[in-house]
Amino acid sequence: MIAERTLAGVLAGLAAGALWGLVFVAPRMLGGGYSSVDLTAGRFVAYGAVAAVLLAWSTRKRPLPTGGQALAAIGLSILGFTGYYLLLVLAIRDAGTEVPTLVIGTIPVWVMLLGKPGHLRWSALLPGLGLTAAGLALMMGAARDLAGPAQAPHFWRGVLFALVSLAAWTAFAILNGRWLKRHPQVQVTEWANWLGVATGLGALLLWAVAGSPLQQLASQPQRGMFLALALATGFGSAWLATILWNVASRRLSASLCGQLIVSETLFALFYSFAWDGQWPSPSQLAACVLFTLGILASIKAHQ
Repeated sequence: MIAERTLAGVLAGLAAGALWGLVFVAPRMLGGGYSSVDLTAGRFVAYGAVAAVLLAWSTRKRPLPTGGQALAAIGLSILGFTGYYLLLVLAIRDAGTEVPTLVIGTIPVWVMLLGKPGHLRWSALLPGLGLTAAGLALMMGAARDLAGPAQAPHFWRGVLFALVSLAAWTAFAILNGRWLKRHPQVQVTEWANWLGVATGLGALLLWAVAGSPLQQLASQPQRGMFLALALATGFGSAWLATILWNVASRRLSASLCGQLIVSETLFALFYSFAWDGQWPSPSQLAACVLFTLGILASIKAHQ
């Protein structure tokens, strides 16, 4: 049986993955009138606005962050939010949804390798790692066949953007988990709000420097869809998902949290197939099964 604390962490991590999966298909739901910076800024300004309102209300009961905590929030917000998502949107623009999703899908492998608890034997992690790697190989092969040579050279530029976003979020996952464990007095919702304010300010600066003029954004025919997606991904895929991930990070080891990130890939692929109105191929279905088995094997190894 899974301990109650572990089960709560696992469910929180899976729910965060379901919300994160939305961000992979969101850029494809808009036309060409919005730049990568616009999409990034819209999402995180919405996150920052929600966080600022909640933080302003909560300061009546909780102290403001110290200078060190504020600097940590700023640095982690760049790694895990504005920087990561801008790179991901650029990757999706150049390489489509499937390949960037799979590159990001290797995060569990890297987080498990870099965040393994000292008491856990490598042999216990091998089944989960092996199943995840096999699933990635199957899915990458299928995506390569679908992509074909016509997408070069932008396809490989997109892959490069995806690799840099991979490095950014891997660092965020490990450093954020360590920070939360070192500061148990900080509530997970409170930390999500601090990250949100830092992220929102960074997104405003990014938009002011490189975003489209406000008049141009307001004249786009899909401005209603843009606002809806900004709110959905800002509130759900950023604020709520961050709280859920903080719960998982505090209750679980970094290696188990890393494996749970596979759920982001699974949900992103599901949303992509649903948006395209098509069924996955047999190899893609087999890869999803391997991903799921990898998560279960990793949970078992950490009991």
